[in-house]
Amino acid sequence: MNPQPTLTKAGVTTGEPGNPQPSDGLKAGLKNRHLSMIAIGGVIGAGLFVGSSGGIAKAGPAILVSYVLVGAMVVFVMRMLGEMAAASPNSGSFSAYADRALGRWAGFSIGWLYWFFWVVVLAVEATAGAVILEGWVPAVPQWAWALIVMAVLTVTNLASVASYGEFEFWFAGIKVVAIGAFVVIGLLAVFGVLPGSDNPGAGFAHLTDAGGFLPNGAGAILTGVLMVVFSFMGSEIVTLAAGESEDPRRAVTKATNSVIWRIAVFYLGSIFVVLTLLPWNDESIVEKGSYVAALDSIGIPHAGQIMNVIVLTAVLSCLNSGLYTASRMAFSLGERGDAPKAFAKTSSRGVPVIAILASVVFGFVAVIFNYTNKDTVFLFLLNSSGAVALFVWLVICFTQLRMRGILKREAPEKLTVKMWLFPYLTWATAAMIAFVIGYMFFDEANREVVLLSVLVAAFVVAVGVARDRMGKGRPAAVPATADTPRDSVEV
Repeated sequence: MNPQPTLTKAGVTTGEPGNPQPSDGLKAGLKNRHLSMIAIGGVIGAGLFVGSSGGIAKAGPAILVSYVLVGAMVVFVMRMLGEMAAASPNSGSFSAYADRALGRWAGFSIGWLYWFFWVVVLAVEATAGAVILEGWVPAVPQWAWALIVMAVLTVTNLASVASYGEFEFWFAGIKVVAIGAFVVIGLLAVFGVLPGSDNPGAGFAHLTDAGGFLPNGAGAILTGVLMVVFSFMGSEIVTLAAGESEDPRRAVTKATNSVIWRIAVFYLGSIFVVLTLLPWNDESIVEKGSYVAALDSIGIPHAGQIMNVIVLTAVLSCLNSGLYTASRMAFSLGERGDAPKAFAKTSSRGVPVIAILASVVFGFVAVIFNYTNKDTVFLFLLNSSGAVALFVWLVICFTQLRMRGILKREAPEKLTVKMWLFPYLTWATAAMIAFVIGYMFFDEANREVVLLSVLVAAFVVAVGVARDRMGKGRPAAVPATADTPRDSVEV
C-alpha cells in the first residue's frame, strides 16, 4: 500500500512515486504591501508605454474599444484564477490547478510553455533596458548593459523572496505614480485648468475628428485587440507570489477584486488622455511615442527623458517579475515531478536556487542570440512564445470549469471568491479567447506568431501526454488551501 502523500510548504504533493520529493520549501517572505504593489504593477508592462502608439495608429480612437475588450477578458480570467487561488494558494498557480483538474499532461504543458514565455521575455526586456542605458552611457556597449541588468536582478532574486518583493515594490510604485500623475495632469489639460498648458486644441472633439471614432472601420478594433493583448500579460503573477505571502487568501482576494479599477485607470484612463490631448493621426504619436507626444503637447519639459526613466523602470520591473515567475513555475514543475528534482530544492532562505539559475541561463543565452542571431534563432524564440499568454488564459478557463466542481465537493467553504455567472461567463470568455487566437491566423502581422506558437505548444502537449501515459497511477498534485498547515496536509 502506497503511503499517503503530504503537502510541502509550497503546497504540492509529495511522497508518491513520480511525485516531488520533500524539500525545505518556499518561505512566506512577501509582505502584504509587496503583494499589493505586485498586483497593481503587474498590469502595467513596458508594452503600455512603448506599444500603445502602434495601436492608436491602426485603430484610431476605437483603440479604446480594443482595450475594453481585452481588459474585460483579463478581468474575467483573473476572476476565475482568483477563485482557485484564494481556495488553494500555490506557487504553480494555474499549472498546478490544471494538473489537478485536467490531468498531469495539462499542468506539465502549460507550466513549461509559461516558463518558456518568461525566459524569452527576459531577453526582450534586457535588450530594451540596454537600449535606454546605452543612450545615457554610450561608453558601455548595449550587450554589456543587457548582461549587467540581468546579472543584478539575478543576484536580487537569489538573495531572498523579500529582496524580489522589495525591488518590485519600488519598481511598481514608480510606474503607478507615473501613470497616475499622467492621467491627472492630462485631464487637467483637457479641461483647460492646467497652469501653463499650451495645448488649446485639447478636448473630447479629438475622439470624433479626423475620420470619426472609427476612422479605419470596425475591423480595426480586432486589429487593435491583437496589438494590445500582449501588454496585459503579467496580471496573473500575483497568484504565483501569493504562496510566499503572509496571508495568501487575503492577498489573492484583494488583487482579484481590484483588477477592474486597475485596468480602467492605468490602461483606459491613460489612453483616453492621449486621445483627447492629440488627434489620433498626429505624426508625433508614432515618432515620439504616445505618452511623450501627449506630454510635449501640453508643454511638459524634458518629456522624452522623463518617459525614458519610467520605461526603464517598467522594463526592470518586468525583468524582475519575469525571473521570479519563471523560477517559481520551474520550482512547481520540479515539485510535481515534471522537471528535474533539483528545481524543487531550496536554500535555507527558501530560495529555489537551481530553478532561478536554470531560468536565467536560458535568458542569458537568449540575450546572446538577440545580438548574434537576431533574424533567425531569436526571432524563432520570440514568435514561438508570442501567443502563450492566450493559451494560458484559455487553459485557466477550462481548469476553472472543472475546479469549481472539485472545490464544491471537497471544500465548499473555500469558495470565498467566485466567478460571476458561472459557467456561462466562463464559456463566453473561453470563446472570446479562442476567437482572438483564430483571428490571428487571418492577420498577416500575427500569422507567423500564432503558427509557431501552436507548433511549439503541440510539441510540448505531445511530450506531456506521452509522460502522462508512461506515468499512470501518479495522482495529480493537490494544492494546499490557505487555512491548512502546509507541512502536514493529507490528501
